[in-house]
Amino acid sequence: MALIWDVVGAIRQCSRSACRQSAVATLTYVYADSTAVLGPLATYAEPHAYDLCTQHAGSLTVPRGWEVLRLAMPTTPPQPGPDDLLALANAVREAASAAPETPARSSHSQMEPPAGVEGTRRGHLRILREPS
Repeated sequence: MALIWDVVGAIRQCSRSACRQSAVATLTYVYADSTAVLGPLATYAEPHAYDLCTQHAGSLTVPRGWEVLRLAMPTTPPQPGPDDLLALANAVREAASAAPETPARSSHSQMEPPAGVEGTRRGHLRILREPS
């Protein structure tokens, strides 16, 4: 399961320009209160929020007169649960059904499992069973 988290986590990068680190925190602003709120990485990327890496979250400064509200950060990244894995599988299915059929893709989808390995095919995904 850790491998899947690494792949999903790699998608969300720090919002600071030229920074390629993985995001660990989300920064939002409450303009009416002149407050910046820095907390754990949001579940979804929001258009008016900024994802920050550990370095940029730690060195955050705000304009004079503003307050920074730092929410408790988890010590370890959350492990993906069944809902996360199901959402990932659904996103892959949607992307595959929306993509136009190309000769390279159609030949790839016709690939057979290795000799001696039984497999079950569901849509564009194939479940390979380990040989006993």
